[in-house]
Amino acid sequence: MTTGTPDRYAEEQAALRRVAALVAGGAPPEAVFAAVTAEVGRVLAADLTVMDRYNPEGGVTVVGAWAGPGAPMSVPVGIRLETGGRDLHTLVFETRGPARIDDYADATGPAAEIARELGIRSAVGTPINVEGRLWGFMSAVSAREEPLPADTEARLAGFTELVATAIANAQARLELRTFAEEQAALRRVATLVARAAPPKEVFAAVTAEVGLVLDVDFSVMGRYDADGAATILGIWTRTGEPVPVPVDRVELGGGNVTTRVFETGEAARIDNYVGAFGAAANVGHGWGIRSMVGVPISVDDRIWGFVIAASSHEEPLPHGTEARLAGFTELVATALANSQARVELRGFAEEQAALRRVATLVAQGAPSEAVFAAVAAETGRVLSADFIGINRYDAGGTITVVGLWSSTGAPAPVSVGDRLNLGGRNVTMMVFQTSRTARIDDYGEVSGTVADVARSWGFRSSVGVPISVEGRLWGVMSAGSTRERSLPADAEARLAGFTELVATAIANTEAQAALTASRARIVAAADTTRRRIERDLHDGAQQRLVSLTLQLREVQASMPPEADEQTGELDDLATGLTGVLDELREIARGLHPAALAEGGLRPALKTLSRRCPVPVRLHVGIPGRLPEPIEIAAYYVIAEALTNTAKHASATVIDVQVDADATELRVRVRDDGHGGADPARGSGLIGLTDRVEALGGRIALHSPPGAGTTMHVALPLTAPGGPTSSVAGTGADPSAGHEPPALAREG
Repeated sequence: MTTGTPDRYAEEQAALRRVAALVAGGAPPEAVFAAVTAEVGRVLAADLTVMDRYNPEGGVTVVGAWAGPGAPMSVPVGIRLETGGRDLHTLVFETRGPARIDDYADATGPAAEIARELGIRSAVGTPINVEGRLWGFMSAVSAREEPLPADTEARLAGFTELVATAIANAQARLELRTFAEEQAALRRVATLVARAAPPKEVFAAVTAEVGLVLDVDFSVMGRYDADGAATILGIWTRTGEPVPVPVDRVELGGGNVTTRVFETGEAARIDNYVGAFGAAANVGHGWGIRSMVGVPISVDDRIWGFVIAASSHEEPLPHGTEARLAGFTELVATALANSQARVELRGFAEEQAALRRVATLVAQGAPSEAVFAAVAAETGRVLSADFIGINRYDAGGTITVVGLWSSTGAPAPVSVGDRLNLGGRNVTMMVFQTSRTARIDDYGEVSGTVADVARSWGFRSSVGVPISVEGRLWGVMSAGSTRERSLPADAEARLAGFTELVATAIANTEAQAALTASRARIVAAADTTRRRIERDLHDGAQQRLVSLTLQLREVQASMPPEADEQTGELDDLATGLTGVLDELREIARGLHPAALAEGGLRPALKTLSRRCPVPVRLHVGIPGRLPEPIEIAAYYVIAEALTNTAKHASATVIDVQVDADATELRVRVRDDGHGGADPARGSGLIGLTDRVEALGGRIALHSPPGAGTTMHVALPLTAPGGPTSSVAGTGADPSAGHEPPALAREG
């Protein structure tokens, strides 16, 4: 209870009511501080009244001051004073209670020195506690010789309670407003995340929202890279101007927030940036930063990056900044996880589409070189690699390049079909030795011919996956990158999906080649058998019949004239033998026409055309002899077509055209009959199809009812399985897939 005259008590109560009215009206803290110091000064008749706030880092800051009329001293609001020694600030801070200095001659410390310079003789201070925590103190100061009255502490306490209430109210309002602003900012970022905004847009929004909500000078977001550096993804400045020192990447290391967050995986703070060092700290010094707080961004329990708030003011960033930053980093982590999931899903879809395209080629029986080219291109695009190579392991320690793709399309140091020596340390050799996947992330220590080629391409890293066909190692598919960052950790697994299709294509091609070779051997064996039978007939049965006929004629000539009846019988026998001989000669010509063996396709077809009951217009545009299997196949195809036309087509004319170039023989047989030919209704065309396809050829029939029949045949001039029939050396047919588009393939 205050003491003194009723007038002084009434005056004091009136002052308290005026301050209370300000507090109740929600006046700003600065207005309350100014009013309280003025009211206290007048009520206590002090020379100077001051209100100070204790700083977290030490010392005090003057937040309110009043000097009486004619007072010899004044203290500006905002000034910071160091504590220590025996002074009023230190005594209140240490005791958490009222303190008094009646003679400043004995006071010590920086604040005491300033007080003496101002002429202060005595002072009384009372703590201001806000929600149980020492916030600051209010003091009354006198320059007079006599100390301040004994009840000064009690009279000050009434005012400090009102100040504490005003501070608590203002702080609550500030926290509420800050919370509302923060929640609004978080909602805006969450909305971006929910509608799957691109990461770049989320980064820009987060840095801006952080800077505005925390009321800082700079906010930064970055990503930690595998090479010991951090990439800056977003920067916000209070002024909206570019940062004083532009930065895209910074090396980690030293004493700075960016490095501490990375090393600890936890929030980090530097309240005095003078002592910070390292590359990141140098950037901060260039920006004029005084304090900084950083919080990690974690994705899937792995530290991914950071968000930083920085201030260029002397006062450190408030306590609690770390927690407020964390709310934003959680949203960033969610956005990154969602984006990563979308990228993975899109990548999976693209990969499956690529696999389907290659699988379609394989199912269609496309040539192996077409499959290899498609696989290399699809794999390169799916993996975002720079180069894809498909190589076949050969006998004798070499490989053959069977597929190539580059992201730039620029000429490569090697080409499809080139052969390279194995050996050294490279993924191709590692796969060969282990039959397992291999990876090289540093091309500084590779060796061998294959490695030399890769280095000439500028490889930084590569992976290789074996291609196994029916349990044996056939080759390797490798992906290479020229970028600093290594190929993704899942590159081997993703390559494997394509190598399985390659293996299937190779197995199919090898099976087809084996089947074609087998059919060719069967046809060749049949032709050989025909020639042997024809030779045996000519050299054996025909000669025997000729000899018997001559002997019979001799016997007939030696018969006496009176044996007319016997002579007639002998003549009939001789005539019969001659008929049998003619029939046998006809059979022999059908087995293997002599004109074909002696003169080739041109004279054989002329003979065949003359014997056909339907007129034939023949055009043979070939320069000379062709491989025997090709001539035989073409002859029998045309012979069968002429026979079918004569028997079934009711045609008036047949056109036969035979042409050839360096790669294939082409035959076209066309008639003007009633059409409607169906190869399924007879064995002739089926047999011809077998013969043609056994040689790697194609046969197609077009026979619409009432419009005649046209047969197209193409026969390769290189034997199946030969050196030009497959780039991969697997027996693939290079001419497959080139039928006349209007003709349906039969057989």
